[in-house]
Amino acid sequence: MPELLGLTEMADAIAQGSISPLELTSIHLNAIEAKNPRINAFIEIYAEQARTQARGPLSGPLAGVPVTVKDSFDIAGRVTNCGSLLRRDAIAARHSTAVERLLDAGAILIGKTSTPEFLYYYETDNRLIGRTNHPCDETRTSGGSSGGEAAAIASGMSAGGVGSDGGGSIREPAHFCGICGLKPTPGRVGAGGHWPEIAHPTGFMGVAGPMARTAADVRLLFEVLSGYDPRDPFSAPVPLQAQPSRHARIFVITGYRTQPACAQAAEKAAMLLGDLGHSVEEFPFALIENAHELWRLLFVDYLTPGIRDMVRGREDECAWTGLELTRYARETIDAPRLAKILLERDRMRACLLEFLGTDSVLIAPAFGVTAYPHRQCPMDLMDAIRPVSPWNLLGMPALVIPMLTTPEGMPAGVQLIGAPWTDELLLDLGVRLETARGSRWLTQRSLPTTTTNTTTPTV
Repeated sequence: MPELLGLTEMADAIAQGSISPLELTSIHLNAIEAKNPRINAFIEIYAEQARTQARGPLSGPLAGVPVTVKDSFDIAGRVTNCGSLLRRDAIAARHSTAVERLLDAGAILIGKTSTPEFLYYYETDNRLIGRTNHPCDETRTSGGSSGGEAAAIASGMSAGGVGSDGGGSIREPAHFCGICGLKPTPGRVGAGGHWPEIAHPTGFMGVAGPMARTAADVRLLFEVLSGYDPRDPFSAPVPLQAQPSRHARIFVITGYRTQPACAQAAEKAAMLLGDLGHSVEEFPFALIENAHELWRLLFVDYLTPGIRDMVRGREDECAWTGLELTRYARETIDAPRLAKILLERDRMRACLLEFLGTDSVLIAPAFGVTAYPHRQCPMDLMDAIRPVSPWNLLGMPALVIPMLTTPEGMPAGVQLIGAPWTDELLLDLGVRLETARGSRWLTQRSLPTTTTNTTTPTV
């Protein structure tokens, strides 16, 4: 199949006048009409609103480019469902910061994408529309919690968009679907107007972040979305900055129990970066040995009582994805226990950042498994999460880019992880690594293949 044009290429084509925003929007809406019945990625489709917006006037770096947002970001006047019937009355009073910045950049908002209930699982399935399928295989999951977003982008129904990540929720579906996704440093991308609210004591682990088909596209979205956000308690006025990656030191994290393809993707990335002249060394795993367990205490054990209280008496309205992680809870976290966990996290973080400096990049598998049949994860989920959870706990940026395809046709990605505030370093290295890797598909590039219909279902 031809590789789909990237978001950056679409923006350039519009700027050069080779295609109009309305034509590009119609192509994507037709792609949704053709593909979404099979993939089921969208909670809402804004066909007429998008066409009206596409008629202009438009300006900005994304002028005329069709994008989507995960259904955890507020859009004024619309319900922020987060995959739950319990939130059917949660109508947003104003746009989230991410939506405001996309619209200010001239992007065309064509829809909201599906999530697991409460964003609280690694597969996208809910009582609102059912499960989201992998773009290449309907029997497999697209991941979660940004699984609808990843599936829409990978299939060409969206040029790019915004997800959120508290324990791999951008990176796992990006890895499953063969696209790119950045979990930024907390506060680099404003998360105001996201539900659940990203705030203390566990909100440091959660971020809003860009998703697209290439690292270059993710970089453009990051430039649009970044900046100080007074609604995000972790936001800081950190300007965009050039961070060339040519002299970055590379450390490879080994020892995770993963499927072979996941380990091979990281090995391939390390080899390519070595060929580019980088120093490649093995990472001393003792620095993060207990990171996953601390994340689990905060993300599963600490949050479970609140979720159980929220759904009490209404469990029959909930999807399995909203409750499944609560079954992994092992202890009740009281205030003294929480303080000890956070202190241990801070000490671990300090030691790791002292080791890394600002010019080191870690390489790790993007997840423990590739996309699997619905509800049939081939290993214990808590083990599969281990490669992604430490970077939420420690507040470090992590970028996933696809590296190879398994014999079953499933993508496998690699994680590039850096010190806080080195997001631009990771994006620069990601672009260079993509170039070294070469195209995953044929060299021909095209717009999404669609039907010739000109009508699209609306919400």
